[in-house]
Amino acid sequence: MTLSRRAFIRSGAAASGLPVLGCATPGPGSAAAGTLGARADKAIADATVAGGVPGMVGAATTGRGTVYSGASGARRQGQGAAMDADTVMFIASMTKPLTSLAALQLVERGKLSLDEPASKVLPELAKTPVLVGFDSQGAPVLRPPAGPVTLRQLLTHTSGFVYDIWDAALNRYYTTVPGAAPLASGRRAALQVPIGFDPGTRWEYGIGIDWVGLMVEAASGQRLGEYFQRHITGPLGMDSTDFRISTSMRSRLADMYTRGADGALAVLPFESLQYPEFESGGAGLYSTANDYLKFLRMILNKGVSGRQRIATEQTVGLMSRNAIGGLRVEPLRAAIPFLSRDAEFFPGVPKTWSLAFMVNEGVAPTGRSAGSLSWAGLANTYFWIDPARDIAGLTMTQLFPFADPKALTAFYDFETSVYQSLG
Repeated sequence: MTLSRRAFIRSGAAASGLPVLGCATPGPGSAAAGTLGARADKAIADATVAGGVPGMVGAATTGRGTVYSGASGARRQGQGAAMDADTVMFIASMTKPLTSLAALQLVERGKLSLDEPASKVLPELAKTPVLVGFDSQGAPVLRPPAGPVTLRQLLTHTSGFVYDIWDAALNRYYTTVPGAAPLASGRRAALQVPIGFDPGTRWEYGIGIDWVGLMVEAASGQRLGEYFQRHITGPLGMDSTDFRISTSMRSRLADMYTRGADGALAVLPFESLQYPEFESGGAGLYSTANDYLKFLRMILNKGVSGRQRIATEQTVGLMSRNAIGGLRVEPLRAAIPFLSRDAEFFPGVPKTWSLAFMVNEGVAPTGRSAGSLSWAGLANTYFWIDPARDIAGLTMTQLFPFADPKALTAFYDFETSVYQSLG
């Protein structure tokens, strides 16, 4: 979830109109004839009535295969093509688990280390200061960090790198420091900002996974998208997942929407940079529900997809359990309301972070087991993985700001419907 307000202003987000609405249409292999189908269909269809959500896909899988796939609404405003599980969407921070897996594959091969200073791979990280505050003239006050940033800290959001979307101090830094490049510029210089605290002392969501993507490139000698294709998306058959929108993907691309203060939806002319200086390991991918289910299913199967092993069982274990000790995932407090509302998943349920996912340490109200994995993307795409119950699922729409109440409610309703069907 890493776009800046400046990018949206430049995009000319002033179009208006409502989506074409429709009924939930179960996909191939769905359980539409049974309890899951009926309940899930209702959750997805209810989300799109009266302009609540512009269009949504919901899908669920076990380790054996897809058990539900349904959608409601249209891909493009005023056009007939219906949303379905092959609709291409910007998945933003749902990119992060793939980048995390890529780094851990390289740890498996001895090409990266979790606990050595990351500056051994990316020397510029040795020069990163801590942002203490601002002086009376409004200039940033900086100091050296107490210790070096490591790959483990970057993966777990304990490195000190934060997002201006949810960190008021970094947002002020971007707006007061001349020449500070926003993330949406696609420039590598955009990552060279101060950290918000000493590495390892707190959890705060941030741009650390973009640095991880650069570490993957440095250790592998490949662009991040090329590495994904060779080692993750290619072997998994995720042929509609990429940083660049192919001709085939563009023919299935969904419109992006924004919800105004009055609740009305408007089409938002939006597309991430197709040829940036660096491919954002934190938020750059486009994908489909069908493609992302393949990744979720591989995690349920402890690193195996069909006859191929994508990651060792030990690596998937590292991706599946608390890696931040006594620290806890904190609520996201919006500093840029255009991009995000305040957000917290399951208030009151303690949450930690693995080397790839958020981990809910207690049972969630939807029925999700303790120890399940999850995260989301800025345009209101959400997923979860429950290894204890052998079930994973997602909902995907294209809507800003993040944590839209109607989109989030639809995700919870869909997830609840899946667990109700399990008994």
